[in-house]
Amino acid sequence: VFTKHFLSKLQNLPPSPFPTLPIIGHLYLLKTKKPLHQTLSNLSNKYGPIVFLNFGSRLVLLISSPSLAKECFTRRDVVFANRPRMLAGKHLGYNNTSLIWAPYGEHWRNLRKIASLEILSSHRVQTLSHIRSHEVHSLIRRLLSQKDQPVDMKALFFELTLNVMMRMIAGKREVEEGRKIREIVTETFLLGGVTIMEDYLPFLRWVGNRGKEKRLILKEKRNSFMQSLIEEHRRMGSSEGEEKTLIEVLLAKQESEPEYYKDEIIRGIMLVRSNFCTKVSVCFFFPKEK
Repeated sequence: VFTKHFLSKLQNLPPSPFPTLPIIGHLYLLKTKKPLHQTLSNLSNKYGPIVFLNFGSRLVLLISSPSLAKECFTRRDVVFANRPRMLAGKHLGYNNTSLIWAPYGEHWRNLRKIASLEILSSHRVQTLSHIRSHEVHSLIRRLLSQKDQPVDMKALFFELTLNVMMRMIAGKREVEEGRKIREIVTETFLLGGVTIMEDYLPFLRWVGNRGKEKRLILKEKRNSFMQSLIEEHRRMGSSEGEEKTLIEVLLAKQESEPEYYKDEIIRGIMLVRSNFCTKVSVCFFFPKEK
């Protein structure tokens, strides 16, 4: 422990909390009742805007200065552009080929281009604005009908984002489909706590296979659901006009470039879209008319 501490000083590494324990490194600092972001904030307040951490087998650089964060994402963006290989990327990110988990390179740049044009572009967002408007109006009418009753706003907002997501991806919001995607999203979030320690302490992967079984079950369930949506759109064909669903746009690209736009790539882009919709803040607007 002391040798490693003094070696880090000789190597001119950023400040690091002492001690760095064998095997687990600084993971013991996270075992507190405080939320993770508060723990990291306390470390930054104590050691400075750059902190060097050792999380098991992985080295972590904690940046808490806006100016330094800007430098990481501008002048040195290529250095920090890559993504670590995590178990979630392997089991839930199609072996690190989806946009969220793909390593920096030609494949990732191509996926980012698709996402920028077909998911996040101003034209695409404006074209599908009627979907968000309709779902928000439906939520408001539902709240008005239950104005004298207590409601679970968290559940309603979650349902709102899922409905918007389903209509943008597949063009429908059937109750049965909504129930399936709700189960998949919920299980994905719950599974995050199972995989994180195995990412930093690899030997835990051989201690038990419960987490692995859960990941495989979730992977098969999610793949089966999204593939059924793809096959349904493949049978129905593409709709007319600009208000095409994400699946219709990607199937059209598959016809022109079948060697690249395989079903696995399409499912990965659908996954990025679903993650984006369920994690962003929900923005509301009210109609001008009464």
